[in-house]
This record gives sequence, structure tokens and C-alpha cells, in this order.
Amino acid sequence: MPTIIDGSGSATFQTPLPLLQGGTGNTTGNVTSSQVAGALNATGSAPLFACRAWVNFNGTGTVAIRASGNVSSITDNATGDYTINFTTAMPDAHYSIAGLGSVMNAGTGWGTMIVRDANSAPTASGCRIGHIGYTDWQDCVHGNIAIFK
Repeated sequence: MPTIIDGSGSATFQTPLPLLQGGTGNTTGNVTSSQVAGALNATGSAPLFACRAWVNFNGTGTVAIRASGNVSSITDNATGDYTINFTTAMPDAHYSIAGLGSVMNAGTGWGTMIVRDANSAPTASGCRIGHIGYTDWQDCVHGNIAIFK
């Protein structure tokens, strides 16, 4: 279950908080950044940046989402060309996109997921990505995208 932080200083832990964080059941209320870091098993002083959306999908034939978080749908624009649509928009279009996809032929490896082109800049509501096999745009059997902000 997720930990929800809504930007107002309030957090909802939908799984039991570890005893170290002062809880044994579902807890709602103000928490400190160190409590959040502890609940996520993060150590050290570097800041935490959460994955704001992610998707695992089959990009061949009729595109199908296998599993996702904050992704409402994927649009199949053309071969190896997809638009990831967010359920809840990002605060702005200045986020990071990480991805990897597999090429269609067995045993031929992985391709690269990239922002499609300069004319397809990310927006707060989604991003257009492309999957490049070895030499050209290719549909991906296993597409994996994560959005960080």
C-alpha cells in the first residue's frame, strides 16, 4: 500500500508504520521528513525524490498496461511511438523520464526509451516516448517507464 503525501504537510500511511516511526496501524497526520525517510527505509542525508508515475506495458499490437501507478492510459501513436497519460497531472513538465524496452525478436536484447523528439516535449498531463531498437523505431514487448519529480 502507498504512503500518500499531499503537499500540505499531511501524510497517510496505508500500511502499518514501523514501531520506530511511532505506529502499529494506519496513521494519518503530520510527520517529519525523517519519519517519512524511515518508513521508506532510506538512510543518509541526501533528499528523497519519489517516483510520481510508472508503467509496465506491452507495446505490440494493441497496447496493454500490465501494471502501473498514476498512469491512466497509453496511446499508440505509431511503431515504437507512445504517449503515457497520467491519472493525476504532474505539478509541471519538468520531470525526469527513465525507461527501458525490449525489442520484438527473441534473444536480440533491449532497446532504448527516449523522449520522442523536440516537438513532443513532456507536458504536466503526459509524455511522448519512443522506443529505438538497434537501428530504427520498434514496438516493444516489455516497456518500462518511471517518472521522477
